[in-house]
Amino acid sequence: MNDQTQPATVRVFIALAPPDHAKQELARELRPAYGTHPHMRWNRIEDWHITLAFLGELPVETVQLLRPPLADLAADHRPLSLALRGSGTFDDRVLWSGIDGDLDELQGLAADVRSAVKNCGVAFEDRPLRPHLTLARARRGDRSSAAEIAQGFAEFTGQRWSTERLHLVGSNFGRSSGPIHYRDIEAWTLGHGSPTRP
Repeated sequence: MNDQTQPATVRVFIALAPPDHAKQELARELRPAYGTHPHMRWNRIEDWHITLAFLGELPVETVQLLRPPLADLAADHRPLSLALRGSGTFDDRVLWSGIDGDLDELQGLAADVRSAVKNCGVAFEDRPLRPHLTLARARRGDRSSAAEIAQGFAEFTGQRWSTERLHLVGSNFGRSSGPIHYRDIEAWTLGHGSPTRP
């Protein structure tokens, strides 16, 4: 009989996370939209992140292989100066906020992360990086709400902030219709590599 308490696989991505003050700044900008569009599937603010590499469903053993190279990589990369800026949609349904700041360095960090993952033998869909925070998804058939909200904060420019850690994140993405929740599997401080655990 299988032990159901420990999953054999986990849905994994590698990301940066804005600090709380940057997220709160954007959340204040979005507050009217929370009221006017309650039917949107809003992501939890604590789960907002900038995905550098989405790896999909991986065996738990494979996830362990990623830890040493990601720790080394984080130690070798200085923190980046970033800001949340503007808005947009993907496929008329996904609402996002854009990223401004050290974008060349961000692309370089993402390229190094993806190389490290490939060197561990992990195959994944290597799409071009389009740095953003996913904020909400419209329900099927709703082709206007995301664009309406995006228009409302298109001119938003948040304060600059410094990235602190590289996050290896797992999600509880199941087959249920409930919200997706994320948790750090591990996070490493950028620039000097001392690991921090949640």
